[in-house]
Amino acid sequence: MEHVWMQKHSDHIAILTLNRPQALNALSTDLLKEVNFYLDEIKRDSEIRVVILTAVGDKAFCVGADLKERRLVPEDQVLHSVQFIGQTISNVEALPQPVIAAMNGVAFGGGLELALACDIRVASEQISVGLTETSLAIIPGAGGTQRLTRLIGISKAKELIYTARRINAETAKELGILDHVVAKENLLNTAIDLAREIAKNGPLALIQAKKAINQGIEVPLQTGLQIELLAYNALIPTKDRIEGLQAFTEKRSPRYQGK
Repeated sequence: MEHVWMQKHSDHIAILTLNRPQALNALSTDLLKEVNFYLDEIKRDSEIRVVILTAVGDKAFCVGADLKERRLVPEDQVLHSVQFIGQTISNVEALPQPVIAAMNGVAFGGGLELALACDIRVASEQISVGLTETSLAIIPGAGGTQRLTRLIGISKAKELIYTARRINAETAKELGILDHVVAKENLLNTAIDLAREIAKNGPLALIQAKKAINQGIEVPLQTGLQIELLAYNALIPTKDRIEGLQAFTEKRSPRYQGK
């Protein structure tokens, strides 16, 4: 693949890397197709327990839609182009495995929308982020109006979207957009350490926990509690649950197999 790389790291971790540094890792059609190819592969690979999404270089994680490409799109095809970005970002969110965004550079527009679809966001301290679409007389169209609002609240999301403001990493962390801010030389190692901490736990439990959280946040509490109960129930007959209890009794590290 030319625009996206995937590396299966040790400890059941996959690293997916955007590779268009000359275009600040903008979301071209070809890049989106390659992302979806790897997402399908990751979804089917039970050996992968955690995914890290990052990009080449230290200037940009992703600056969103490829506006040079967009200018060539006929007007009646623009919505289809936007929907392809949105569907790809939703496909990232829909991965059963936890996904960590390791944000090596700026993330604007669809680039921040992509990061918002990840479960956890780790960023270099020098980056800035923003949903900047209103400055181009459009709105975030790949989930930004919905995911940012759910993450930081309606008032703060409105302010950032209405102003198209670009904010630094520390401000983004204070608002809850970013979870960890680190020196750029420590970014990938921090993400890998976090991924290892997650991946050592029961892989089926991680899947069910993600499902319960993501589905539960969209519904009233009582419905969410039922979703949680169903997710828990799915784990009762698994071999991993028995292994976890056995390992605890024997005071050793569990050997989970995803079964």
